[in-house]
Amino acid sequence: MATTRVALLLSVSMTVLASMATPALAVEPTVDQQAGQLEEVVVTAERRPVDLQKSALSVSAVTAETLTQGNITDITGLNGLVPGLVVARSGGGERVISIRGIGSETPENTNTQPGVSYHVDGVYIFNSIAANAAFIDVAQVEVLRGPQGTMFGQGSTGGTINVVSNKPVLGEYAGTVNLGGGNHGLFKGDAALNVFLGDKFAIRGVVQRYEHDGYAKATGVAGQPDYPLDEADETGWKLSALWAPTDDLSVTLSTIQYRSDTNGPAQKNILDPNPDPRELTQDYPGHSLVDTKLYSAVVKYSLPWATLTSISSYQKLLSAQAWDADALTADLFYAETYSPLTFGGYRYDHVPLWRSRGKSYTQEVNLTSKTDGPFQWIAGAVYLKSTNSQYIVEYNADDDNLVTPPLPEDTPWNDPRVAALSYAELSAITRKSWAAYFQGTYQISDKLSVIAGLRYNDDKYSGEAASNGSATSGAYLQPQPTEGLGTQETTGKLALNYQYTPSNMLYASYTRGYKPGGINSSAASGNSYSIKPTFKPEVVDSLEVGSKNRFMNNRLQLNLSAFVYDYKDMQFLEEDPILYGEGASNAPSARIYGLEAETSWLASRHWRIEGSVSLLKGEFDKDYYALDQAKAEAAQNAAGYPGYLFWTNFFPAVLARDAVRQNINGNDVPKLPDVQGSLSATYTNHLGPGFLTAKAEYTYRGQYQYRLFNEGAIDTVPSYDVVNLFFKYEPDDSKVALSLSVTNLFDTAGLNSRFSDPYGSAQVTDTFIPPRQWIASVGYKF
Repeated sequence: MATTRVALLLSVSMTVLASMATPALAVEPTVDQQAGQLEEVVVTAERRPVDLQKSALSVSAVTAETLTQGNITDITGLNGLVPGLVVARSGGGERVISIRGIGSETPENTNTQPGVSYHVDGVYIFNSIAANAAFIDVAQVEVLRGPQGTMFGQGSTGGTINVVSNKPVLGEYAGTVNLGGGNHGLFKGDAALNVFLGDKFAIRGVVQRYEHDGYAKATGVAGQPDYPLDEADETGWKLSALWAPTDDLSVTLSTIQYRSDTNGPAQKNILDPNPDPRELTQDYPGHSLVDTKLYSAVVKYSLPWATLTSISSYQKLLSAQAWDADALTADLFYAETYSPLTFGGYRYDHVPLWRSRGKSYTQEVNLTSKTDGPFQWIAGAVYLKSTNSQYIVEYNADDDNLVTPPLPEDTPWNDPRVAALSYAELSAITRKSWAAYFQGTYQISDKLSVIAGLRYNDDKYSGEAASNGSATSGAYLQPQPTEGLGTQETTGKLALNYQYTPSNMLYASYTRGYKPGGINSSAASGNSYSIKPTFKPEVVDSLEVGSKNRFMNNRLQLNLSAFVYDYKDMQFLEEDPILYGEGASNAPSARIYGLEAETSWLASRHWRIEGSVSLLKGEFDKDYYALDQAKAEAAQNAAGYPGYLFWTNFFPAVLARDAVRQNINGNDVPKLPDVQGSLSATYTNHLGPGFLTAKAEYTYRGQYQYRLFNEGAIDTVPSYDVVNLFFKYEPDDSKVALSLSVTNLFDTAGLNSRFSDPYGSAQVTDTFIPPRQWIASVGYKF
């Protein structure tokens, strides 16, 4: 059905657009006469500008134009556009970014590092919540697939996303203004200005605003029966300055500031009796605040034989999340949790505060060779330090106090309100890391080159934590020092690149990627049995072969890759036999393999066809008996020891929970769609007194398992497909452009992700992609 709709849409669109075009010439030009050539795309995939078609790795570049056409305002919008990339929404404000099935299975532990590292202009962004920040003044987004074991500031197991922003330009006075509006109360506006002072100094400033009404609503909130969810209320700005006193020296200072303050995401319980995906039978007024600040300085100095670069950054994050953890109204939740075996049950589970504060800074120095000889190289060192603190407050009870404010951190231990808490945590974890790296490329012949790189990583964690309040004096939470953790790992890359024609190349590579281990705050505070105070690093060994090609006089591009991963010690969230002892564990081994293809074809001077597809498979291949939170709670209740009786029946309750572990050997690796891809057709031509661009795009994301437990319908996230349209008209000799974007044309209620709460309520919720959205915009350049 979906394929039929897309075929009909594309055929109709092409027919209509062709009929609108300027009259045909008496003799139609041949394809060779009509078509131009594909442009060169330059990426910084190897920490220096390089033609994407010459880089010996899988990398995709998403341009600012593509982001605008698809109304993509944050990282979630890249779903389906890049092979192997999945961006899933998790509980609270997290985004789980995975490439080829490797990402972060521990998003609720903000002290863990993501498997896909996220950078802005080469600066590593420490916290996954900060990845929510809107794309601000973006030139292009580069997605590197596969382990990045050598050069980037944070090595990664899954890949790297680098957001490349526009820079100040010397000697140029220019600016843009764009304003747009659409359904659901949408408003989108941005303005950019580049000014220069003399011939050695330039400033670029950008401000943007994005807002829309809620795509969904909670129907059970007292006094607000249509409480909006999935809103947008985002403001961001960027200011950067470039000083180039000599031809050999440049200094770029930049800051990016972003704030989002909304009612929070819509997370619909799979037990919700209302079939409408946009109506949630919930009674808690959720809230989400994300405030990020990034300051950076880049200094480049040209030596006779190399370029010296220093990259410094300082980051701050404030995230305050509150949500309906049971994702139902009190009466519905009570009906679901009550049974004779639980001796009562409770009516609600609410999280009025999950606050994360982060402060971090980085310093990187590297040298890049400048010689034109057969040997090119880069060497560098990087230091990173971050401190992430968390304060969590959770209530569940059988009273009518559905909206209870969180307790202050300094609440006395004997305050009667402490007894109403089901869980509380106060922790602060500091990570210090340094690494040194070297990578070189040697040109063996005109066609063959070898690339080799090594990186030494050293990570240390320390901190303090307390949970659930066991103090007998002073504040109810009194953090104690945690067990420290130090890990070291050597990673790197070895590749062969064979450029058998100027437009065609083959490559083969071996890469080792590494993600550091970390600290489990709850385990470190003594509330666990099998979850250890620390967890081990992840390591991925990757073998990849690929081919990058241009044919038909540089009008057809076809890039192919095939890979196999040996994935060790995957970090994931696991339940502990002791209540409130959840934390990160390590699944010992998995094998992942796949095929990917990307193409772009200039079929004529008017038509451009682009597409991508990935075919992926991954399984755990060693025994590991993992404990699922929902099964542990069910076994505990069935044994007659519900939560409020757990501590007075400690040993039998622990044994009951521990007995339901399951072997994950043979299970699918999570967040690994079997098939994923996109197809688009773009038509450009003069129409009347102006230039028309029209684009139809189809994206498909296949089904995947959300967790490694593979619990049937609970963990299976079904596939979805969407169709987007874009039209732009630029009058001749005018600085104005008019555009119309329609996303999710058929209003598909696609399931972005399914979230099974590893803490507290153990409920399973769905988050959906945005509904049909149209936006009409006007832009002005000067």
